[in-house]
Amino acid sequence: MYKIKTYNKISEKGLGLFDSDKYTVSAETESPDALILRSYKLKEEALNSETLCIARAGAGVNNIPVDSCSEKGIVVFNTPGANANAVKELVICGLFLASRDIGGALAFSATLDREGDVGKLVEGNKSKYKGPEIKGKKLGVIGLGAIGVMVANAALGLGMKVYGYDPFISIDHAWGLDREVHKAGGPEEIYKNCDYITIHVPLIDATKGLVNSEAVSLMKDGVRLLNFSRGGLVDDKAVTEGMESGKIARYVTDFPNVELLANPKTVCIPHLGASTYESEINCAVMAVNQIKDFLETGNIVNSVNFPQCSMAPGSSARICIIHKNMPQMLNELSTVLAREHIDIDNLINKGREGYAYTMVDTDSNIGDKDMDNILSIDGVIKARVIVF
Repeated sequence: MYKIKTYNKISEKGLGLFDSDKYTVSAETESPDALILRSYKLKEEALNSETLCIARAGAGVNNIPVDSCSEKGIVVFNTPGANANAVKELVICGLFLASRDIGGALAFSATLDREGDVGKLVEGNKSKYKGPEIKGKKLGVIGLGAIGVMVANAALGLGMKVYGYDPFISIDHAWGLDREVHKAGGPEEIYKNCDYITIHVPLIDATKGLVNSEAVSLMKDGVRLLNFSRGGLVDDKAVTEGMESGKIARYVTDFPNVELLANPKTVCIPHLGASTYESEINCAVMAVNQIKDFLETGNIVNSVNFPQCSMAPGSSARICIIHKNMPQMLNELSTVLAREHIDIDNLINKGREGYAYTMVDTDSNIGDKDMDNILSIDGVIKARVIVF
């Protein structure tokens, strides 16, 4: 039986995919084989030698100590694209919130006295909340992953002129991008030309503070900025100063903090990007399927720290080895297998930065001694055998 530990509330439509004859699922599970969570801040102390993988039911993994997981041979999955439509819809809403002061208008309406002359008050105050239409305006989309592509395409449908930038766009996402999207040569082109800018990149060391004082200085006067990816992508001080100078007309963010809440030009949304019933189900289903595939077949799909690696089962057993990406590793592994008279029916090896993953299919019997010999190879972090 595989033991799954849950954090946060995970959709039952996802958890229900764990077969009861193969899995036990509980928030109280000790020494679990796998963890599944959403936004729970996972501490390193929660990692143990039995844990094989962690699935984040969402795209961002900044709540997981990924580097420590890699060192311990724990595969970390996320669910890219599962919540893309939910975020896309809120970004489109954000375009309208950035244009007209809808939030201020709603707050004003809430103060109206039902017994008073509502019509007169409305007509006398509505001009305070007007703003531009988005049709015909230029939208810059930085990051053309699952969400960015959907936002770009939807904005075209609303009559906007769309500029997109992503130096690492995948082939699949490129195929999905409307040909009317203008390919920007860099973020600077977007900063200088666009009336609206929306950010859709992951938060990593290279993107932290992506929108800083230098970026703001390049933007058009009166630009409207949207951030539904991660708060750390934007330097709050730089954006606040931009709003105070008039460079930024409005900043719409899904990541409020005290400084931003104090600025009337900021529209703060309480991290609702993926908060739809459909998104939570989609993310849970994808996360569970990835855990099951890895535990039952060894295949790795959508990992953030180990390479994509899949192979259809073709023998009675499969040896799965997580190791450092080192020269001669396959030679040493083959030597050990040959010495123990273990035939190799099929083998796949993939590397990613400093780590690698190897799967070996065989019809030979694999014993504890064989696994100990594999684990004794310098650079091997974790190894297990799956019997089909």
